[in-house]
Amino acid sequence: MTDQSVENTVLQARHAPRLRAFWDSNIIYAFRHNPVAIVSFTVFAVIAVLSFCAPLIAPYDPYDPAQIDIMNSEYPPAWVNGSLPEFWLGTDDQGRDLWSTILYGTRLSIIIGLCAVVVQAVLGITIGLLSGYVGGRTDSILMRLADIQLSFSTLMVAIIFLALTQALFGSEVFGQYAVVFLIAVIGVAEWPQYARTVRATVLAEKKKEYVDSARVLGFGPVRIMARHILPNSLSPIFVISTVQVANAIISEASLSFLGLGMPPSQPSLGSLISAGFDYILSGSWWITVIPGVVLVVLVLVINLLGDWIRDVLNPKLYKG
Repeated sequence: MTDQSVENTVLQARHAPRLRAFWDSNIIYAFRHNPVAIVSFTVFAVIAVLSFCAPLIAPYDPYDPAQIDIMNSEYPPAWVNGSLPEFWLGTDDQGRDLWSTILYGTRLSIIIGLCAVVVQAVLGITIGLLSGYVGGRTDSILMRLADIQLSFSTLMVAIIFLALTQALFGSEVFGQYAVVFLIAVIGVAEWPQYARTVRATVLAEKKKEYVDSARVLGFGPVRIMARHILPNSLSPIFVISTVQVANAIISEASLSFLGLGMPPSQPSLGSLISAGFDYILSGSWWITVIPGVVLVVLVLVINLLGDWIRDVLNPKLYKG
């Protein structure tokens, strides 16, 4: 037996208990015994992997004008008469392969959703920690700001902001930075969801003995909030994040459908649905319907996963 094989055997023996403990953990056990969670995660994983591998598996690049032929516009899917074999999901009004465009568009929608949630989480968690831990006038001011923010719907705030942005910078500049604008406006509009939840958790946690012990040891407020209170507040944050990703994807699709999101040259699920909406009654239903089905399935499985995570992390709801 060589030294290399002995080393590999030792490493396997060392990591085996950790893998076994992870496999037998409560959350993995709950996942393995929940068909809805398994199906939802599988569908989401397939959609995510396909979309992020779009440059490798998509037969055409919707961003490359050389690969777009307007003469190929509005060809139906493969199961409809009059289709072309190279476009199995058909083509859109610009002659782009719908399969390739959906892959790139789904990737863009997921990226916008994830990045917007990161912005929401950073703002909301920071404000929630400060509000709950400091208390007093700081808590009152921050929570009143959150109440004011919640009094306006996300779409209304986004529509006003994006309309002003387009008017100030022009459509060309807006199109170049549309992703950044969408991430910023969706992220800023939804931070109170995190702030209120984190604040409620902090108010409960800061009265516990481990926080008093940290103060006695001389730890500062920032370290106590970041190293002690925040890790014990992660469960509701995970639940909110899952739901907020779905909400952010829907918000992006809604804004793009209204013409305030991604331009037609940068396809997302919302802009695809918007581009094909004018053609749905003329017979070219696939331009809107197929991206719409992908959007519905994507949001549905994310919400189902969020519900499952909520039930597992909440001992009052989870029955085992």
